[in-house]
Amino acid sequence: METTLNYINTSMQNFSRIGIIEKKQNTASEYFARNGFSFRQDEVWRFADFSAFLNDSLNIPNATDNHSFEFKCNIPHLDTTRLTLVNGYVSTETELVVTEQGVIMGSLRKAIDQYPELVAKYFGECCKKDNSFLAINTAMFTDGFFIYIPDNVEIKKPIQILDVIKSQTPMFLQTRNLIYVGKNSRITFIHCDDSYNVNRSFSNNVTEMFIDEYAHVEHYKMQNMNNVSGLLNHNYIAMQQSASLISNSITLNGGNIRNHNEVRMLGEHCDTQMHGLYIMDKEQRTDNYVYVEHAFPNCTSNELFKGILDDSAHAIFNGHVLVSEGATKTDASQSNKNILLTDKAIVDSKPFLEIYNDDVKCSHGSTIGQLDETALFYIRQRGISERNAKTLLMYAFCDEVIQKITIEALRERLSDMVKKRLHGELTVCDECALHCSVQDCKFEIDVTKI
Repeated sequence: METTLNYINTSMQNFSRIGIIEKKQNTASEYFARNGFSFRQDEVWRFADFSAFLNDSLNIPNATDNHSFEFKCNIPHLDTTRLTLVNGYVSTETELVVTEQGVIMGSLRKAIDQYPELVAKYFGECCKKDNSFLAINTAMFTDGFFIYIPDNVEIKKPIQILDVIKSQTPMFLQTRNLIYVGKNSRITFIHCDDSYNVNRSFSNNVTEMFIDEYAHVEHYKMQNMNNVSGLLNHNYIAMQQSASLISNSITLNGGNIRNHNEVRMLGEHCDTQMHGLYIMDKEQRTDNYVYVEHAFPNCTSNELFKGILDDSAHAIFNGHVLVSEGATKTDASQSNKNILLTDKAIVDSKPFLEIYNDDVKCSHGSTIGQLDETALFYIRQRGISERNAKTLLMYAFCDEVIQKITIEALRERLSDMVKKRLHGELTVCDECALHCSVQDCKFEIDVTKI
């Protein structure tokens, strides 16, 4: 059978083009033809390895694959507007809708047909650094979601994006997402990556987000994939003057996951808060790359990423803050903290500052260690078992990131899911990767009394 890499090489030039963005797709094809997968010399991609998936025989989905499949993620007390993608295509119920406020959301392919000039204005404009996987996605994407928020619109109900993989055969998915948030608008996104079964897949997804002047965005990313799948998420975000972003990613399971984040603050008084939590075990692998560019004065950014690794899991954190010449009064911080539960678990941590002026306040740090034996000893003096004592310490470590979630119902559910994960109870099931319908996980003791 033909491998995925061979399919890409033979199909790149012949893949169907989409009229108004055809030039950008042709440019992407030419880039891949020149460069291929030459990552090892690039520090940003040095630890990334998806060769096992590219050498597999993975199938390209079509618009009819499980198109009628209905996926429900019932987080109690969480009221959201839902947009569902199944195997890389937007479901029929939400192909493209326009609200009374002028909000447009649904299928990107439908948006290209109905609002071509609007899509062409933003498509490919956030991605300033080319790479091979980005080029493949640009040239060969199948579908994705398109969200357009006009100026001065506050959407109080979060938009929940359910990106679901359900197939009886191995899948290679290429999803392209495009979001525009107008001036002085406010919106919250909850983006879930879910596996419905344990079949192998590889997702190469790209999301571009434009946050205009004085707009505010909260973006929550929840990932709970099966152990035989790969997920590469590119997130490219451009912010204008006085825009603000809160981003929080929670990775609870996944065979090989990379979150590639690039944020550019292209105006004064922007604020970026990026938080992440990853809990990995067995042979799982997670990779977080965070690039934040301070191009103008008086901008702030804060990064906090925490991880717990068990068995032979491997985590990578690569944080890069660029403070350009003239970006005075910059306030930027980076922090990556990790707990290793075995001597086989591995963390590669590289927080990095690149500063071209003196009038700044910048810091970065990284810690890698084990559970505090002294704290564990004192907790056990209260009659708590060793297992529960370790779980308490690990949960307290995670809670700093969890508490930064501002949506109460989501914060409570994720808190419960983290407890399950620390107990080894959260895995992919046949109904829902997030186990939203099962009874809450409770400690055998009341943690609030400690």
